[in-house]
Amino acid sequence: MSAVQILTVPEGDDGSRLDRWFKRLFPHIPHGRVEKLLRTGQLRVDGKRAKGNFRLTAGQAVRVPPLPDPTEEPREKPSLHSDEQRLIRDMIIFENEDLIALNKPAGLAVQGGSKTSNHIDRLLPALGDGVRLVHRLDRDTSGVLVVAKSAASAKMLGSAFASRKARKIYWGITNGLPRPMEGEIKGYIAKGIRDNSFGNHMAGQEIMVAVRHGAEGAKYARTQYQVVAKAGTKAAWVVMQPQTGRTHQLRLHMQLLGAPLAGDPKYLTDRPLPTSLDEQLHLHARELTLPLSNGKSLTFIAPLPAHIQHAFDIFGFDPKMPIPEMEPVS
Repeated sequence: MSAVQILTVPEGDDGSRLDRWFKRLFPHIPHGRVEKLLRTGQLRVDGKRAKGNFRLTAGQAVRVPPLPDPTEEPREKPSLHSDEQRLIRDMIIFENEDLIALNKPAGLAVQGGSKTSNHIDRLLPALGDGVRLVHRLDRDTSGVLVVAKSAASAKMLGSAFASRKARKIYWGITNGLPRPMEGEIKGYIAKGIRDNSFGNHMAGQEIMVAVRHGAEGAKYARTQYQVVAKAGTKAAWVVMQPQTGRTHQLRLHMQLLGAPLAGDPKYLTDRPLPTSLDEQLHLHARELTLPLSNGKSLTFIAPLPAHIQHAFDIFGFDPKMPIPEMEPVS
């Protein structure tokens, strides 16, 4: 039996449901037991009782009561076909005793939901007992996704994301040319509802929007970015380094700069998609650097997916081109 733990919600888990967040960290605890921990007030957020559907905010403190060891209550393994097992094993780009780095394909969700039956979390048992998520990517975003191989490594990795010591680099192809072409974009964002600017068929869709400080649900978001190469004014290769981890942060920020990511189904522009590009989101989690306890670090680089490589080929962008380091911001 473990001791009581106080866990800080990392930025990558901002907006997660409490019950699903808990199950990712402690997959061996049955759902009925989780419900009882919530009902009896043993599982708390910032010292208060909470329901399973409570949406967590980065930085909140979650009290986790003593729990049985994973060996006492083995995780129920879903039945995975051989092709499903091969699917996730083929994503591996690095593995050691603590973690596995995957190159997640675009279109595959990280977690399940009411309309999502297949997702990374469901496939994780193919990688071994106790493997669990520590951060997320949007369904349509490809690239580096790290999973922990034990509760101890999940705690270590979670702390790296929560403290912003993990360095994340994204590559994107924009529809148009961001102005200015390098710098920092920051401000407050919150969940909003799309109007009918792009047609009644899209009205009512939930999106992130820029808001003023103090607005309901407002969260601070900051991104550094630079245009590495451009194709006139119709498209650009942009490198982005998020300093916070808000929902759809990079996608909204590129739209606010006048050049949303090519193929983005939510953050739109009146400008047509550049000729011959695939109609899917051109956003890739290219690189992730994690600090180690010995003062060194590990860096993972995910190869480009086919649709983004296709865009590079069309515009003559060279992925081997040296990219200047972005100056760190305080």
